[in-house]
Amino acid sequence: MKVLHILKDEPGETTEKIIKEHKKDNEVTIVKLYKKDRRYEEIIDLIEKSDKVITW
Repeated sequence: MKVLHILKDEPGETTEKIIKEHKKDNEVTIVKLYKKDRRYEEIIDLIEKSDKVITW
């Protein structure tokens, strides 16, 4: 499963644990909006190609 995590702020301990668990069995991509990672066309493509999108 392709999982996309979109982070608005730096991840906390719980968020990091969840992402780590997802990485065990899934293909995980992380977009860090708080680091000005705002290539919107690329983000839209990632959303369309992902099976699950989680925003934090």
